[in-house]
Amino acid sequence: MFNDWFSIGPLTVHGYGVMIAVGILAASWLAAKLCKEYKLDYENIDSFIIFVIVIGYAFSKLTYCLTVFDQFLSDPLSVLGSGGWVVYGGILGGLLAALIWCKWKKWKFMDYFQVLMPCVSLAQGFGRIGCFFAGCCGGAVTDAWYGIQFPATSLAWNTTQKIIPTQLLSSTGDFLIFAFLMYNLKKGKHPEDTGAWYLILYSVGRFLIEFLRGDLIRGGIGPFSTSQFISLFVVVLGAYMIWNRQRKEEKQ
Repeated sequence: MFNDWFSIGPLTVHGYGVMIAVGILAASWLAAKLCKEYKLDYENIDSFIIFVIVIGYAFSKLTYCLTVFDQFLSDPLSVLGSGGWVVYGGILGGLLAALIWCKWKKWKFMDYFQVLMPCVSLAQGFGRIGCFFAGCCGGAVTDAWYGIQFPATSLAWNTTQKIIPTQLLSSTGDFLIFAFLMYNLKKGKHPEDTGAWYLILYSVGRFLIEFLRGDLIRGGIGPFSTSQFISLFVVVLGAYMIWNRQRKEEKQ
């Protein structure tokens, strides 16, 4: 909501950037700690995270370009230089980058997938607070007491009326998912399902939160928004992973 925190000469510190940085740093610290605890290669985890973040952000922007493809064709620089991103594109791109890295370094992908997915939720929780500071990813217009009117200088899609602060709802959901994943990883009966539970829980939450979003210019497929459409497949993938693990245990 208040994105411009302070300026030092020509440099302005933005709340959005600060919270993204906090999320990445917190996730990196936790990733190194968990990798060390679970006897994974924690010494090279920083390089791994940087690689995943770079590829993830590239895919996030690519996915956004696809959702506004007509605008991209008419004025590509306006799209590439905008603040438009698709979180799902970043997640899927990050997973692809992780697969490539693990193949390259001969790491066992599933070991890192289970251990590091709580870190992703942690980073997302802070990132959505950054969205709130910037005003992006806002909800539909509302007259309810919890509605917030963002300043005209924000990135909110509507700055003349109060809208639902879906950013804070998403952040709360991400932190709750993080707490559950950490519990499942450390004390759950099947810690090997941690990554699958992330796919399921995040997708269900994202599918529901989309009903409250107001920035509907992000594209859609049939009756669903782009994120809802992707959520359907990601939920199925997560459920399949758990079912496949159960099936293998029954055979054994």
